[in-house]
Amino acid sequence: MVVAAENAQMDPEGLNRVEELFNQQIETGVHPGAALAVYRHGLPVLDLYSGLADQESGKPVTEDTMFVLYSSTKAVTSACLHILWERGKLDWNDKVAAHWPGFAQKGKEDVTIKHVLTHESGFPDTPSHMTWDRWHDWEAAVEAMEQIPLDYKPGRVIAYHPRNFGWVVGELVRKIDGRPIEQFVREEITSPQNIEEFHLGIDPAMEVRVAKLYPMEDCDRTSQVTIYNRPEVHTAVLPAGGGIATARGLARFYAMMAGGGTLDGVTTMKPETVAAVTEQQSEGLDHSLDRQVKRSLGLSLGDPRSAAPGKEDIRTFGHAGSGTSVGWANPDSGLAFAYITNGFRAEATNTPRLAEISQAVVDAVF
Repeated sequence: MVVAAENAQMDPEGLNRVEELFNQQIETGVHPGAALAVYRHGLPVLDLYSGLADQESGKPVTEDTMFVLYSSTKAVTSACLHILWERGKLDWNDKVAAHWPGFAQKGKEDVTIKHVLTHESGFPDTPSHMTWDRWHDWEAAVEAMEQIPLDYKPGRVIAYHPRNFGWVVGELVRKIDGRPIEQFVREEITSPQNIEEFHLGIDPAMEVRVAKLYPMEDCDRTSQVTIYNRPEVHTAVLPAGGGIATARGLARFYAMMAGGGTLDGVTTMKPETVAAVTEQQSEGLDHSLDRQVKRSLGLSLGDPRSAAPGKEDIRTFGHAGSGTSVGWANPDSGLAFAYITNGFRAEATNTPRLAEISQAVVDAVF
């Protein structure tokens, strides 16, 4: 549904083109279902949802259907540390162990908070014993992070930490602030900003609203789809990749970020904080992802899923979710974007489908 297009200085024809692409991807079987939400200058301009949330039952995606975000979760997780930094509770060059003494083991004494947020900590691989059936045990995750050894010296190698990132950030929030990260997110970000649908660990009663994930024909991580379809995983607190949300909820978070930390008169961060945490901190080959990356503090910059090839903008910051989704904001255009699908694809076909929609939104700006 196209809303408030003219007030937000968006081209209605351009937004109709976005809607056509959105529907076309579903109709041609790129994925079973999806949701898309766009804000500009703090105003909602697109709210789309269609397709099937469950192919077996024929259950459609509806206005309140939620999706597994995978690593699109990391943007909101990182914002917790951004807020604590603004309040003077930490410095980016602080050793993690200065706040969490038990972390100073197995060579990790010199890992800094900045290393964690830029994926240069040096321990990218999830410990083999931290299988999905242990994800509800936060203390087990804490112990696993304390005992994990380094693969690389801190600060030397960019190597994406798919799950370890979230456990370390989450425990840092708890050690520094005292609240579990899911409570911090709820009390400091989602509730004040009226983001009704973004959850780190859902109530079991919400399970009926979660779209089922499907491995598409080129899916290279079928086991990841199976695991993240488990209700037990949906109720676990997984700050790196277990967020569950509507596109509307994720886009509203990015609308706050695009607005310099304020949305609808509610301030989550100061403009100076948003500017600082979205400045480039690292660039180079990511040894986990095997591609070139640019990163700020917990966010991806100019991600290939945020624009057509060759049109990536270093000022666009956000995060994508494995095989399925992307969210981003751009303070110059005032755009905030979230696109979530339930069809898991290999990056060779996932990146183009997300980039196509992203670019169509960018092109719809007056």
